[in-house]
Amino acid sequence: MNRRSLLKGGLLAGLGLPFLSAGDVLAKPAGLRKKAKNIIMLVSDGMSQGTLNMADLYAQRAFGKTSTWMQLYRDAKVTRGLMDTASASSMVTDSAAASSSWGGGMRVNNGSLNVGPNGEKPQPILQKFKETGKKVGCVTTVPITHATPAGFCVNINSRNGMEEIAEMYLNLKFDVMMGGGADYFGPKRKNGSLLPKYLTQGFKIVENKAEMTGYKGNAPVLGIFAPDGLPYEIDRKNTPQLLKDVPSLAEMTSKAISLMKDHKDGFVLQVEGGRVDWAAHGNDIGGLIFDQLAFDEAVAIAIDFAEKDGETLVIITTDHANANPGLFSGSKADKNFDSLQLFKHSNQWVLNQLNRTSSPAQVIELIKSGQGMLITDAEAKNLLTHFSDIQEGQLYNDEKLPFYEMAKMQFKHTSVGWAGMDHAADFVEIAMFGPGSEQLRPLIKNTEVHNMMLHAAEVAEHYLVKA
Repeated sequence: MNRRSLLKGGLLAGLGLPFLSAGDVLAKPAGLRKKAKNIIMLVSDGMSQGTLNMADLYAQRAFGKTSTWMQLYRDAKVTRGLMDTASASSMVTDSAAASSSWGGGMRVNNGSLNVGPNGEKPQPILQKFKETGKKVGCVTTVPITHATPAGFCVNINSRNGMEEIAEMYLNLKFDVMMGGGADYFGPKRKNGSLLPKYLTQGFKIVENKAEMTGYKGNAPVLGIFAPDGLPYEIDRKNTPQLLKDVPSLAEMTSKAISLMKDHKDGFVLQVEGGRVDWAAHGNDIGGLIFDQLAFDEAVAIAIDFAEKDGETLVIITTDHANANPGLFSGSKADKNFDSLQLFKHSNQWVLNQLNRTSSPAQVIELIKSGQGMLITDAEAKNLLTHFSDIQEGQLYNDEKLPFYEMAKMQFKHTSVGWAGMDHAADFVEIAMFGPGSEQLRPLIKNTEVHNMMLHAAEVAEHYLVKA
């Protein structure tokens, strides 16, 4: 008898224990293998590991509690893994290719939405689920026509065709589509407003929080709450009119669930914290932390529903890293990081109040009142010089604001540093809760999520993407 046979048949048998294969050891309880009637996929767009970490640190120090996402890890309530986010054209993906990997189950070139390198057009996953009888929808803090929601919905060569995407949504007639992007649906469109067509097709259009919360009907809902992206959460919470008119991501998530949860065949919902990515591109720490926390509140809504429901798969992840922020400078880090609790506004909000003609005194006062930081006269003058010296290629900076210089100046006050202003190739976090979560392995490719959702819902075999 060799050593392996001895261990298998002798030692374990002597202990009265059956021999377990690796598959037996890794098998999940039968309760986790039941069908997922509903799926909620939550995406914090552009969330680097440092973003997740700093939001949790902020929650602990400011609110005396951990973030929902991190508490799920601490309580071992979820299956957790890492995800390779590459696209067909680059190790560093963009949001269009990333969402297409989930939505279409294949890697496409950056900038494309479910159109492969050779012209392939895989059926997007929400179209598949709609065909199977489920209700489907997306909610986001950026335009609902933006890359991440669109990647679950449509096939189009370029993510920039947002007016065309808005028209595609009309024909798809999905059940709940809410976020920003009025410019792509309304009278600012080059071919005129689509809203009359949406009304003719039976949609309920809601344009503020009161209209959204008050709606109780069964018609498909189009919610558009801003011309482009929704305001950063830190600005929304500290501006009374915005707080009154614009729903939070958690409020949109809760409403979407309530509108679809009683459907006999279930629902599939994508939830995107899209402005986390925009804040990372702008090195905007106030925008970043508070939008990540707003995303975390949406996670709490989804998990609470799934725990009570018992038939819902919740997926929590990001599409890619961005700017790789983190907390540095050990001796002063705690005190400096706590200064973020004085922030009332994002860098974008502060800088939008300034221009090249502003005085250093005005800069100092505005930053003190908006963010609680006392900067020097020299720092104020330096910031003003950069209003006419913006680096080319900065995304989501149409106003040409000196985001880089602002973040650089803030470092000594907050101890938060940034690796850049662009996406990164990092493997990223993915967590799953509920039926279907047993499929998650320690490391997956982004494209695998597509079939995982289909398997969890036990849809017909022909919907699966073949390797």
